[in-house]
Amino acid sequence: MQTTIFVTGGAGYIGVHTLVCLLEAGHRILVLDDFSNSSPQALARVEEITGIKVPFVQGDVRDTEMLKRLFADCAAHEVPVSCVLHLAALKAVGESVSLPLKYYDVNVTGTLSLLEAMRTAGVKRIVFSSSATVYRPETTLPYTEQHAIGPSNPYGQTKAMVEQILQDFCHADRDFSAIALRYFNPIGAHHSGRIGDHPAGIPNNLFPYITRTAIGSLPVLPVFGTDYSTVDGSGVRDYIHVSDLATGHVKAIDWLCDNDIQGFHPFNLGTGRGTSVLELIDAFETANGVAVPYEVRARRSGDSAEAWADVSAANLVLNWRAQHTIEDMCRDGWNWQQKNPSGYEK
Repeated sequence: MQTTIFVTGGAGYIGVHTLVCLLEAGHRILVLDDFSNSSPQALARVEEITGIKVPFVQGDVRDTEMLKRLFADCAAHEVPVSCVLHLAALKAVGESVSLPLKYYDVNVTGTLSLLEAMRTAGVKRIVFSSSATVYRPETTLPYTEQHAIGPSNPYGQTKAMVEQILQDFCHADRDFSAIALRYFNPIGAHHSGRIGDHPAGIPNNLFPYITRTAIGSLPVLPVFGTDYSTVDGSGVRDYIHVSDLATGHVKAIDWLCDNDIQGFHPFNLGTGRGTSVLELIDAFETANGVAVPYEVRARRSGDSAEAWADVSAANLVLNWRAQHTIEDMCRDGWNWQQKNPSGYEK
């Protein structure tokens, strides 16, 4: 019997790249998205890349009864959900500070709604989109999965809370299994230039700010702090190509579904290497032959100097390893931006 991978938030930046990998690996999928920060056009682009129809439902992950109906419909049509890939969430760190209730509602309440529907349907496997923001900012590097949990903002708190809920649920139901994929800093785009990142409004993350500055839609890139104790004074992060991140999701789903796995399992997804802000700007300019005007500003409160991942667990257990270089990320991200200056809008 063929089974279904149910993907919440599948039209988002991480989602569409993961859908491509899932479809290319032969998985059957069903996507749920409310399109609050994404576009149905993104799913059409996935169909264009893969040549495979993407079934989707427009809906809110907090709608428990709707989720129960979807799971029941899949079972009735003999394509039951075997695993959930839970990507649906609000994700802007800065916005979470000013709108914490909204973030707790969507990210935490939404997950509780999903787990209740899974419990009713007897679906026992979930891969959760977590974040390296769950870690307590410290100088001990790299971050392993055993690093202390201690988020410094509401967004990170929602991810840590969901991880705790999943651990508790796994403990209560010994047949239930969960993976939390702790992303570091995904950037870049699919090599085709047909799907990529286009956040609404002013970008919250560095890389889309770089690409929009390079194309001229933003006047200057702010660099927050060049007085850290790093290679050049700017902040250092672990940047990973979004297509490598997508492959990590498929590896996690396959490991969960192909083995008799129980319990809660966190994995870092990164490259295991740090790149500074100024190094990333230089790599982007060199790879693409364009200038990125930037302006040094004061440090932002709460920013740490350095963070990168220990990815040995994902390498060993999931048989996954990042393949793309910083130059690949810069070229693919710029290719997407040039071909889609207005994102998915026509």
